[in-house]
Amino acid sequence: MVLNRALILGALTLTTMTSLCGGEDIVADHIGTYGTDFYQSHGPSGQYIHQFDGDEEFYVDLEKEEAVWRLPMFDKLRRFHPQGALRNIAIAKHNLDVLTKLYNFTPVINEVPEVTVFSKSPVMLSQPNTLICHVDNIFPPVINITWLRNGHSVTEHVSETSFLLRSDYSYLKISYLPFRPSDDDVYDCKVEHWGLDEPLLKHWGVLSIYKNRKMDILDDLELFSGQVHHVPFLLLPSSAHLFSGK
Repeated sequence: MVLNRALILGALTLTTMTSLCGGEDIVADHIGTYGTDFYQSHGPSGQYIHQFDGDEEFYVDLEKEEAVWRLPMFDKLRRFHPQGALRNIAIAKHNLDVLTKLYNFTPVINEVPEVTVFSKSPVMLSQPNTLICHVDNIFPPVINITWLRNGHSVTEHVSETSFLLRSDYSYLKISYLPFRPSDDDVYDCKVEHWGLDEPLLKHWGVLSIYKNRKMDILDDLELFSGQVHHVPFLLLPSSAHLFSGK
């Protein structure tokens, strides 16, 4: 597919609540990223979100022109009028149009995304759980993340975060798939991005260690995945905001 990869990042306001210490010893206790937005010619598309300590507070649905809260506790504390976000996106779009007309520009470098798949909770056969596909080092922020079970597409109850800004101005995105583990099922998180020569499949499944006896505890299971590690304080989104990079 032919894609115009010109990209502009919007304004970023960073508020840091720090410890009472000086100079090089300043340590951030909490970080709020308020008003992270971008607009890009692919699509065209844009995004406006607020983050707190790396978690997404809310994003603005640019089509419905409304704020969608992923951390409900913040919705009870304050309100956000989406017109401010729409105004920022309009400014970013105008700036992008001006820059691409006045100056020669180099297409952005397509980074190779890093993909990890793991379960939210310890795995027990037939017990409800959630598979998490953690995609890091995304740039530019155009990506397609889908799920497969035994080679077949799964879309029901799938949800994902917005693009979450990292300190190096790359992006992170997380996709969630509720499921019931079975030793017969194999899952794949399929990632498509300009930085990949072909779609990347990251596998997850359950293998029997003791095939001749009934297994009903975690010690009798061996998890396999491209990478497995624990992510503390991971919050599931309260609503689905699906994005297709096709």
